[in-house]
Amino acid sequence: MLSGKTVLVMGLGKFGGGADSAAFAAKDAKKVIVTDKAPAEKFALAIKSLQTAKNIEFHFGGHTEKDFFDCDVVIVNPAVPSENKFLKIARQNGKIITSQVELFFQLCPAKIIGVTGSNGKSTTTALTAHLLKNTKDQNRRVFLGGNIGKRPLLEILEQIKPDDIVVLELSSFQLEQLAETQKSPHISCITNIAPNHLDRHKTMARYVQAKENIFRFQESGNFAIFNASDKQCVKWFEKYNPRQQCLMFDAAKLDNSLADKFKLPGTANRQNLAAAIAICKCLGINNDTLTEAIATFEPLPHRLELVSEKDGVKWYNDSISTTPESTIVALEAFAQPKILIAGGYDKGLSFAQLAKVIAGKAKVVILLGQTANKIADAIEKVHLKNKPKVFIAGSLENAVGIARENSAGGDIVLLSPACASYDMFENFEQRGNDFIQCLKH
Repeated sequence: MLSGKTVLVMGLGKFGGGADSAAFAAKDAKKVIVTDKAPAEKFALAIKSLQTAKNIEFHFGGHTEKDFFDCDVVIVNPAVPSENKFLKIARQNGKIITSQVELFFQLCPAKIIGVTGSNGKSTTTALTAHLLKNTKDQNRRVFLGGNIGKRPLLEILEQIKPDDIVVLELSSFQLEQLAETQKSPHISCITNIAPNHLDRHKTMARYVQAKENIFRFQESGNFAIFNASDKQCVKWFEKYNPRQQCLMFDAAKLDNSLADKFKLPGTANRQNLAAAIAICKCLGINNDTLTEAIATFEPLPHRLELVSEKDGVKWYNDSISTTPESTIVALEAFAQPKILIAGGYDKGLSFAQLAKVIAGKAKVVILLGQTANKIADAIEKVHLKNKPKVFIAGSLENAVGIARENSAGGDIVLLSPACASYDMFENFEQRGNDFIQCLKH
């Protein structure tokens, strides 16, 4: 498809997907053009990684219509909405439009396990891969990738054999792209559904529709796995169960002998464990072989990660939390008195339910970023006598200082922003790393 063609990679992206697509295209394409709205200095590492390819040009600081006229194929970053005006130009002129995830699904020779959801998908994906890698059946190799960090999907294609297994975290943006090829994973799992990315999808209905693509195009003999405690998931189970093999996972029915081995706190993490075990069952792996592997799984960075303990105060980095629901999960994971640091980029989500939980479970809340006043207003509207102290911080360092001043032995200080990071940081990883650095001062 790319051989001898001029390939345009639209968007280098924050997690390396564009660089992966460009390197892959450069192997066969006549010419590769990489275009991004941001300036070149934002992509120093990506540019350096692509220097050995002599057929790549970089066009930074904005897209041009000429590039979309002159190319044969456009590989689109997931962050670019389908209604983008430059993509419309490409369509109108008969260009092939594809994506990293579409190319991977078309070319991958192995079975693919896909995990999506509004919350918990990263942990469930990583946990599933960990369990599969550490069970007694060592005849298969397991590859982990997708939306979970800087995983070069296309770069690893040459290593993957038909008997291997690939475990992918898939975002709603990637699933929108995947629908273009009408493909779904062999085993699809959805952890839950709650409002998210409404700045991109505009309506909850469109967001739900994007998530449904993970099992919409499954074939006979494939598996779809749903959360028994999520209303939308139960509806999907009832809809798809007659067509394909559908399973439900339920944290309340989790075998305690397995759950007791699991290091991650909170009910939501028990759901993640139940989901991962359900996936393993689809591959014929029973509980007896999972106990040891469950015990050795470590929390992912930036996901309820204990990063410091001083003077009896525990500091947790949950920077991955970019929705109100994920912050609610974090608050409910601990019984101790809690100081919450939250706020960030505004994705157009409601904070009403989060405000109720904050009012009932936090002793102090420190807010920053675009949504600081929006969350503060939501807390103010909660009808409770003993509401937490609310502070507005100008920076993350300022927020950490306020948390120190208001904490006491036995407290939990929790960075769980409930919002994306793009108003103040490059991504959630930078936000989490900056939080850890602030604790060292």
